[in-house]
Amino acid sequence: MVVVYAFHNADGGFTLHNFSYLPGYLPIFGRSFWLAFLSTVVCLVLGYPMAYLMSRLSASKQSLCMMLIMLPMWINFLLRTYAWMSILENNGFINQFFRSIGLISFLQSHFGYSLDYIPLINTQGAIVLGMVYNFLPFMVLPIYTVLIKLDRKLIEAAQDLGAPTHLVFRRVIFPLSIPGVISGITMVFVPSVSTFVISQMLGSGKNLLVGDLIDLQFMGGAYNPHLGSAIALVMIILIFICMWIMNKFDDGSSEEGGLLL
Repeated sequence: MVVVYAFHNADGGFTLHNFSYLPGYLPIFGRSFWLAFLSTVVCLVLGYPMAYLMSRLSASKQSLCMMLIMLPMWINFLLRTYAWMSILENNGFINQFFRSIGLISFLQSHFGYSLDYIPLINTQGAIVLGMVYNFLPFMVLPIYTVLIKLDRKLIEAAQDLGAPTHLVFRRVIFPLSIPGVISGITMVFVPSVSTFVISQMLGSGKNLLVGDLIDLQFMGGAYNPHLGSAIALVMIILIFICMWIMNKFDDGSSEEGGLLL
């Protein structure tokens, strides 16, 4: 249906005119991919150590950590995002804490800061924070799944050959965990680049993403499902290209192997 709408106009005739508007939306595409990239990097930086530490715990502690990671996912996505609105808003918990410790008054008296709050919400940082909070488990779980299945004999063999801990991790553990990393990157990047709820709630529409743009064409005042379908089709193609590139990295790492002592 998306393909049909993308190549037809309101009268039902075949046209390519819908795609002629896309160059004007390149900044929005760029912003979407940039914020999705940032959130994916942050999730990887936070998620890999979490998964690695979990994999080295006892079975009972692993189950407890898994439950703690999955617990927020049992709460509705909108409610989780709305909770961050309450925390980040101008009179929210963080700004109240800053006032209580005198940080804002210090900025006002020493640096001429004019506001009585630090703007946290309606920023790109808030959007990235919302993405990381909501999608971090999608990074942790596939990496953890790969790490717990690693053959411990390979690690022991590397240690017996005199490899220090950091070299064992860099030349054995990490290369063997690449499939989990690639899966985690895919599972975080795809929803991040296409989200519109997080950007609308934490960005207040001031930082439009592609998901917001598509939503406006189908559900908003700009109602133009044919243009929205063209945007969605291009987005799908770009996402598939990104996934293909990441799978190529995965294939390359699998062929090279991990035992390069």
